[in-house]
Amino acid sequence: MREIIPPTNCPSCNEVLVWEKDQLFCHNTQCSGKTSKKIEHFASTLKIKGLGPRTVEKLQLIDYFDLYEMPLETMIDALQSEKLAVKLFREIQASKDVDLVDLIPAFSIKLIGRSASAKVCSVIKNISELNEDKCNEAGLGPIATENLLDWYYEEYANGLDRLPFSWKTKLQPKAVVELKGTVCISGKLKSYKTKAAATEVLEKMGYLVKSSLTKDVNILVNESGIESAKTQAARDRGVTIITNLKEIIGN
Repeated sequence: MREIIPPTNCPSCNEVLVWEKDQLFCHNTQCSGKTSKKIEHFASTLKIKGLGPRTVEKLQLIDYFDLYEMPLETMIDALQSEKLAVKLFREIQASKDVDLVDLIPAFSIKLIGRSASAKVCSVIKNISELNEDKCNEAGLGPIATENLLDWYYEEYANGLDRLPFSWKTKLQPKAVVELKGTVCISGKLKSYKTKAAATEVLEKMGYLVKSSLTKDVNILVNESGIESAKTQAARDRGVTIITNLKEIIGN
């Protein structure tokens, strides 16, 4: 059998790779392999048509600012097509009007997708209102909150705020509902296909749903019957444990 020798350096930037949980990672934040993928994700999320991997390479895009500061003439020269360049230029200009709820997921923040962004934008109207209390109010878990706030203080506040967006949302805030309790769902559900579907119903009924067993959780849902560490911790704390979500939601 041929021995497989793992690489020691990143093939894109030659940075020394680091082992983390049996996987190799490049920690160079300026690595061209990373930046190009981030720009591709950014363009895809904002629905900027025509900005795929080959176009990103031809335009030699390094960061988000390159997208909005590159003159049309430069695009035409790089793409060797006035028609394609004009079309792409218009797409980029149109993306400036994006709503905050669609903009946040574009920055490749771990655990912050469209669903998490919608939760956040239901409690803030402007990115400047973002803080830990608002993340908790939105129902984000501790790790998602940490990731989002790290991005806010380390990237948004250190330059990204100069990107040509309003950083505002038109989402209507959630109607104020009397809080009936704080729920944590452990394991797989039998009553609903997904936790997201159950969470939506619970929130409409006035329950706050957390992804982890925080100190304010007073109801743990465990329909799997598996005595998990989370279930044991909840029992030790005197948290109400239910095995059928319909006990809360009803038929």
